Amino acid sequence: MQQLPSCPKCGSQYTYQDGELLVCPECAHEWNPEISEESEDAGLVVKDANGNILENGDTVTVIKDLKVKGSSGGIKAGTKIKNIRLVEATDGHNIDCKVPGVGAIKLKQEFVKKA
Repeated sequence: MQQLPSCPKCGSQYTYQDGELLVCPECAHEWNPEISEESEDAGLVVKDANGNILENGDTVTVIKDLKVKGSSGGIKAGTKIKNIRLVEATDGHNIDCKVPGVGAIKLKQEFVKKA
């Protein structure tokens, strides 16, 4: 039996192969063993709620009503946001954008889907 490498994220030895990818059952990290982790981490990869990769300039749709601090209203589900900008963020707010009726705001990637 072939010895698979440990998970690069959590170090688990219980990895398994799923097609071309290796999967860690403990942290759910998936990676291609033929592509080095350093080259993957070099670029910012932001995925929407459906797992589609987002890029700068994309148009996204909000998937649920969001409250906005300091505002009496919020952002309604179905609101289209054009020309997003992806940023590196430690708090999970990876999308910089201008929402119609609200203004400039940062959003989390799990609340949008690619239009």
